[in-house]
Amino acid sequence: MKKHNRLGILFMVLGALLVAAAIALSLWNTYEDKRAGEAAEDALQRIEEKIELNRLNEGGLDAPLIPDPYQKEMKEVDIDGHLYIGYLSIPSLDLRLPVMTNWSYPQLRISPCRYTGTVQNDDLVIAGHNYRRHFNRLKELKPGDKVYFTDMDGVVTKYEVIEMEIVDPTSIENMLNGNYDLTMFTCTYGGKSRVAVRCARTKTAL
Repeated sequence: MKKHNRLGILFMVLGALLVAAAIALSLWNTYEDKRAGEAAEDALQRIEEKIELNRLNEGGLDAPLIPDPYQKEMKEVDIDGHLYIGYLSIPSLDLRLPVMTNWSYPQLRISPCRYTGTVQNDDLVIAGHNYRRHFNRLKELKPGDKVYFTDMDGVVTKYEVIEMEIVDPTSIENMLNGNYDLTMFTCTYGGKSRVAVRCARTKTAL
């Protein structure tokens, strides 16, 4: 009888520990999400200030925003030791996010990052963490939704969602192939696969 009581107490303790661990993990994820959102908002504000300054220095705010046909690389700006190439706007998700020049796991905790490609070559791929305030809601996008990328010259490139794919996390070639003008991707909950949103460049108005 005592043995059964001890086992019962042990299972209760283990259960309580698991519940406590789950609560701690949930609180940590909430903290990380909040921190990532605040970091992205701060970077976005400073990027917009840099864009305005660039425009003032290169012809004024009233100068037409025309891409430079000879500019093959994307202009960068340094903010707190991190390089950024501009920002994304996704109106249907009420989302605006800065985009770092190159990706790394530590940098993904701050903002989405360019995985590969450029706007100029119509092969831009952007990776983002599955934070609620980053790329968590990509799965809600539908064909026809608009996506805009604003570079450091203030030039806005317009895209339209054409399809969504669920890609195996090891299928890097599938992520990069397909001749899409813009791809945005993030991991699903638990990291078992990737959500890839494919977009085509469009000339429609904002």
